Amino acid sequence: MFYWVMKYIVIGPIVKAIFRPWIVGRANVPASGAAILASNHLSVSDSIFLPLMIDRPMSFLAKSDYFTGTGLSGWSTRMFMKATGQIPIDRTGGKASEASLNTGLQVLGRGDLLGIYPEGTRSPDGKLYRGRTGLARMALEARVPVVPVVMVDTGEVMPIGRTIPRIGRVGMVIGEPLDFSRFHGMESDRYVLRSVTDEIMVALQRLGEQKYEDVYASTVKDRRPA
Repeated sequence: MFYWVMKYIVIGPIVKAIFRPWIVGRANVPASGAAILASNHLSVSDSIFLPLMIDRPMSFLAKSDYFTGTGLSGWSTRMFMKATGQIPIDRTGGKASEASLNTGLQVLGRGDLLGIYPEGTRSPDGKLYRGRTGLARMALEARVPVVPVVMVDTGEVMPIGRTIPRIGRVGMVIGEPLDFSRFHGMESDRYVLRSVTDEIMVALQRLGEQKYEDVYASTVKDRRPA
């Protein structure tokens, strides 16, 4: 109920009036049943615009830091993240990564939509980077289709480091679902996971025509001067 009120009465109408988001391929999102929406990641605002523009509720896995702030600012951020369907996860790796996987599988097990950024972090320069294989493992374990999504111009509206968005128009293009049923039962094979992940990244690159770099976005960020 809270999600519905925020999406259709409080946040949604305001955001749509200001940024006039457009969407192509909305019908490619399954009308029912679990699926993963795999998107490129240009801005923190990606997790706001995409849920607002599709008909079904969806969840994103978000850094737990967003939910632990104190004071009025922390409360506001926490409420906003909940309103946009985001679920807190620990991204520190190891057992935390396994917990993130299990959280995503719970969402899919309920027959819901789950949004994932296969690059693992926002692109530092607008390019598309190598995908992480956690997405592939989740898709194979849950036996669900993967729907490629390309966000457009969100990095211009709210680039990395900016806390207040610029006024501008954003959009998204949703491709046809990818079926990986031929790999069911092979989610422990790292070569299969890499193949599935690369196929998803190729679909994203073709859909959005971003320049692709076969390196992790986090590696590029680490190489940059502080």
